[in-house]
Amino acid sequence: MDVWGFIKKYYIDSIVYKTGYNPVNEATWALILVVAVYFLYKWLVRRIRIDERFVYGNIPFIIFASALRVVEDAGFVKPPLEYLLMSPLIELLIFAVAFPALALSIRFRGERYWVHYGGLGCVLATATLGFLFLNLRVRNWFVLPTALAIATVSAIAYHILTSKVARHMHNGLSELVFFSHMLDASATFLGIQFLNYWELHVIPRLLISKFGPWIMLPAKAALFLAILYVLDTEDDENLKNFIKFVLIALGLGPGLRDALRMTFGV
Repeated sequence: MDVWGFIKKYYIDSIVYKTGYNPVNEATWALILVVAVYFLYKWLVRRIRIDERFVYGNIPFIIFASALRVVEDAGFVKPPLEYLLMSPLIELLIFAVAFPALALSIRFRGERYWVHYGGLGCVLATATLGFLFLNLRVRNWFVLPTALAIATVSAIAYHILTSKVARHMHNGLSELVFFSHMLDASATFLGIQFLNYWELHVIPRLLISKFGPWIMLPAKAALFLAILYVLDTEDDENLKNFIKFVLIALGLGPGLRDALRMTFGV
């Protein structure tokens, strides 16, 4: 296989034909994500304190990205433009919108950057969600509230558990990380169990094929309890909070996108 054949097979075809991730492209995107996150962190930490305000200011952009992904799922955009709304290109598109807005907000609004930056994200997210609900019929009304309910109950259980044991994990951002990934696990479970959807990622596909879709709930819970147990021992607040932000984006984004997609049956 020549170089072009390799690129086409492992990178381009998975986007064009929507075949999901394979070990090669998933490892590649993960490596690129790590490098990009590293340089973004270095840029941010010289300019702001990375705290809850930073995370909350970014939540609307995560919602915007999820809703925009469903715009493509529903077929409102045709090739080749639709490829811009598919991973990994949609992440670059959102970054191209969010990063300049963040930089300008930090430059001109100082410590209140997150209010103005988050406000822009709210406008974009609300407009995109409004477009979806105005132009698509709700077919599976139970999916989004059920996924949110499971994630909320899980986060409450996390709150109670960490208030009694492992109190170093008892904080709002860790709870949001746990909520985000339980939302993702819940949406995966509901879609595969009841609506004949399938899993895109390699390792979850293997787990589901062996145990069934229910495995995503305890597997995600156990994984992120372990991750947060270790992460919350980190003394560097900026680094710890930034990693939590990345984890929230990796859970909330796909979880909300999947729940919305199944709600509209697209």
